[in-house]
Amino acid sequence: MADLFDTNDTARPAKSQPLADRLRPKKLADVIGQEQVLGPDSPLGAMLAAGTLSSLIFWGPPGVGKTTIARLLADETDLHFVQISAIFTGVPDLKKVFETARIRRQNGQGTLLFVDEIHRFNKAQQDGFLPHMEDGTILLVGATTENPSFELNAAVLSRAQVLVLERLTPTDLERLAQRAEKELDRALPLTPEARIALIEMADGDGRALLNLIEQVSGWKADEKLDTADLSKRLMRRASQYDKSGDAHYNLISALHKSVRGSDPDAALYWFARMLTGGEDPRFLARRLTRMAVEDIGLADPQAQRVCLDAWETYERLGSPEGELALAQSVTYLALAPKSNAGYAAYKNAMQAAKKTGSEPPPKHILNAPTSLMKDQGYGEGYAYDHDAEDGFSGQNYFPESMKRGVYYTPVERGFERELKKRLDYFAGLRAKRKS
Repeated sequence: MADLFDTNDTARPAKSQPLADRLRPKKLADVIGQEQVLGPDSPLGAMLAAGTLSSLIFWGPPGVGKTTIARLLADETDLHFVQISAIFTGVPDLKKVFETARIRRQNGQGTLLFVDEIHRFNKAQQDGFLPHMEDGTILLVGATTENPSFELNAAVLSRAQVLVLERLTPTDLERLAQRAEKELDRALPLTPEARIALIEMADGDGRALLNLIEQVSGWKADEKLDTADLSKRLMRRASQYDKSGDAHYNLISALHKSVRGSDPDAALYWFARMLTGGEDPRFLARRLTRMAVEDIGLADPQAQRVCLDAWETYERLGSPEGELALAQSVTYLALAPKSNAGYAAYKNAMQAAKKTGSEPPPKHILNAPTSLMKDQGYGEGYAYDHDAEDGFSGQNYFPESMKRGVYYTPVERGFERELKKRLDYFAGLRAKRKS
């Protein structure tokens, strides 16, 4: 079984093979993009210069060169290249791969084992790599589209360096398109605008672009096709979005921070990105309400009501009409005055509550429904605020052994400006009563 995974043949593919295979780089210098990983001062560049390649984890979206770079690293270091996929490989297959690598090492050649979708191996399977990594039987290069911090064992991560590969830029994709045209020996029958649209359709995925180019190159066209013609003949590539993966957390973070940064246009963009990716609008409604409470609070008490009303409107209308109400709440939140004073006050109060434990309230603010409780001093000396001057007694309401806490500090923005005036007013009266 192990021999089926051995892919050390680097001969140039025949022209009958897919364009992506025919354009696979033959040396690292031919790889387009990923300068942060492959440049002379990059981690890989430094390793290759020193001749000390360590186990690696490539983390990045599809179609950015993870497999290609792993294959070329084997060539650069004279290691035998073996490729497996975590989707199709079981424990018996892994044992055969390790045994073959051990025999190969005894015969004087090392093995670079490339594991695609390595995050799909469970903990026990991932642990199975460790002894073979440590004794030098294999040099592991794993590829994953998921965050290694969450998906890979700490033991594996401690023995491998994580390198982040980024989606290809439009400039990178244009270079790839030019390389494809040279291989095909003809220019794409597209107007400049349609060419830009084609590159946008690839969405940063080099393999996807080459597949699109292969389709376009086979069309018979007397004149160059414009963007409308291209849209009719090709479907735009679906956005990379996993409602339980990194994209989900990255995009909701972008939405939240755009709202906090008072940028309605950016907030609406990320909101739309999540909806087009298939996100549940109810999740967005919940998060928007959280933003209203956490980042706006009492600076605009109306914000929370706007979010709840938008949420209810969505529940009544459904998609897509109800999503407009959520979009309007996004705009409202972004433009609302911001304050996390209420959020900070809550956290400060929680911290104080945990620290002080079981301190009882002062007796003067305790009710005394029985004579025994009255004898114990419950309610004695309580000042009824409505009878006091200005409706404010200034009494202490904290535990007697505890220093008065200050948790809520409103900002000079929105409605909290008025609340700050009230706080300052009561603080002045409290000081007056005390003196």
